[in-house]
Amino acid sequence: MKQLLFTNWHLMRWFRLGFAVFLFVQANTTQEWFFIAFGLFFLAQALFNMGCGAQGCGVSYTKKRTEGKNCKN
Repeated sequence: MKQLLFTNWHLMRWFRLGFAVFLFVQANTTQEWFFIAFGLFFLAQALFNMGCGAQGCGVSYTKKRTEGKNCKN
């Protein structure tokens, strides 16, 4: 866990962290407290290195053929 938090900090992680801080400041300044939820979302992405990269999320778009009564061959 410690290695995940303190290594591999790249531009997008810093951007997400900065945007989360910006949203926290905006929530406090404007007293629009729903900004905190969005800030927590971006903070979690920055801390745990989650989220989609430039190549996308890696979702497979291939359809698997299933066998059954409702399938046409």
